[in-house]
Amino acid sequence: MTTDPGASLISSRDNPLLKDLRKLAQDPGAYRKLGRVWLEGDHLCRAALARGVKPAIAVFSESFWPTAPAEWASTAIKTVVVSDDLLRGVSGLESPAPMGFVLELPTRPELIADAPSVVLDRLQDAGNAGSILRSAAAFGFTQVIALKGTAALWAPKVLRAGMGAHFGLQLIEGVEADMLDGLKVPLVATSSHRGEWLHKARVPHPCAWLMGHEGQGVSPALEARATHHIRIAQPGGEESLNVAAAAAICLHASGAALQAG
Repeated sequence: MTTDPGASLISSRDNPLLKDLRKLAQDPGAYRKLGRVWLEGDHLCRAALARGVKPAIAVFSESFWPTAPAEWASTAIKTVVVSDDLLRGVSGLESPAPMGFVLELPTRPELIADAPSVVLDRLQDAGNAGSILRSAAAFGFTQVIALKGTAALWAPKVLRAGMGAHFGLQLIEGVEADMLDGLKVPLVATSSHRGEWLHKARVPHPCAWLMGHEGQGVSPALEARATHHIRIAQPGGEESLNVAAAAAICLHASGAALQAG
């Protein structure tokens, strides 16, 4: 059954595509098993298109389809229209979006040795991971390396927190710390108790910032690899900063120093 010559209508809950979408929307690791990524909502979809990403499938609710921008329908290899109730059942959001894209999971890129980078060391929180990706993209860092034990970078919550940053970054995930041996830029570790004060330091650029586990920080083994150690002044006296906040401060300092020449 079709809505028009270019779009297929899905009206069965047991449709294989809908089963996959439910997994992709609700299971953080499903994209690794299925080799696909689900982008829910127009913001992420627009961000992907702006970076030249071609969706494998464009998905629209039946009520939204008649008013959907024509370029969204024509940009995907395949277009499907889903009854509103069924598409709401797919969503992992409190307010489900009326459209989304399915992307083929990008092949893991090769490490770029001299790229300004951010290394994520066992970060657990999806919101923190996505926020750091967003800061990395904003402040001119082009490569993010997520070590094993870090939240899945293409999981729905990380995608939403990243707000489209994924599509402007080279993302390498699920790797051992030995991969960092291939970097030719200085490794800069953050700490709450040692190192130069960020506001006084001459941070090298390009460099790779090491951002650690929310409770444990950068692992001792990784910290031992660092060529620089930096801490952030906290005159208010808090014990430590949230890792996403610390990352934003550090990456901004690097970006501002580069901008200043």
